[in-house]
Amino acid sequence: MTISAGIGIANFAFDDARGFWKWVDICDNGGIDSIWQSDRLISRDANLECMSVMAALAGRTRRIKFGMNVASLGVRDPVLTAKQCATIDVLSEGRLLPAFGLGSTRSRDYAATGTSTRRRGKRMDECLEILSRLWSEEAVSTDGEFFRLDEASIAPKPVQQPLPLWVGGSARQAIERTARWGTGWQAGIESADKVGPVIRAIKEKTREFGRRIDEDHFGAGFGFRFGSLDEPIMQRYVAGFTRSLGKPPDAFTAVGGRDEIMALLNRFRIAGAHKFVLRPIASGTDDVIAQTRRLIDEVLPAVARLN
Repeated sequence: MTISAGIGIANFAFDDARGFWKWVDICDNGGIDSIWQSDRLISRDANLECMSVMAALAGRTRRIKFGMNVASLGVRDPVLTAKQCATIDVLSEGRLLPAFGLGSTRSRDYAATGTSTRRRGKRMDECLEILSRLWSEEAVSTDGEFFRLDEASIAPKPVQQPLPLWVGGSARQAIERTARWGTGWQAGIESADKVGPVIRAIKEKTREFGRRIDEDHFGAGFGFRFGSLDEPIMQRYVAGFTRSLGKPPDAFTAVGGRDEIMALLNRFRIAGAHKFVLRPIASGTDDVIAQTRRLIDEVLPAVARLN
């Protein structure tokens, strides 16, 4: 069992593509475990499309792993997605960490793509089965409510066998999906006291299915900033977060220095999470890079001492 720290990005906070690639190189060479790109299609905020980012990272990086945090299967075709993931895993020589969730009905992605939200949970169940089987089986036939395959196959298969399949979500149905198909679980915007019961429920459910998920394949994430709550960027962040979720982000944000970040990380670790996606609260290339360098220099050594 290992404890690892990756880095996550949602909004495109860089000045330009050159700044993004400079940051990626720092992550790849700095010992960060993984890069995770959030998924949002329709938004006024600048966001990169996550599958495109995965393909780009496969070509640019040499060491670091990368995944989606999390891609919405509700608006994606499972056969195309399975093929994309297999291709990216082959070209990266086995460094893709596919992660999927249902997607929020509050986002505009469903409406904009003409996708119904009716029985979206059942649709995702079929998607996860198709992904898992196409990555590992020679021929797949299904006769589902949403998808039907007749001796379908993809080649080349992913380098990783089995290819990791991380699942997000905390509802009862998400717990069952994770236990049935997942090789890992990634928490959303949730506090440590909410994460713990979900992890325990997933473990219990996997035993019912005769399966097991490795202890270090339960993940959580939070925003961090080396700085002060008095900074304008933090005041905007807290105000926006509170307006969006109806509560302040205290339980999933660490502001200050290494001690504050490690204190929150340890609360999640005690709850059962071992893989972390830390999201820098920053604006502009220089700020993102400065936050990332301090994460590498100050937090990663502290995380390594936990192993």
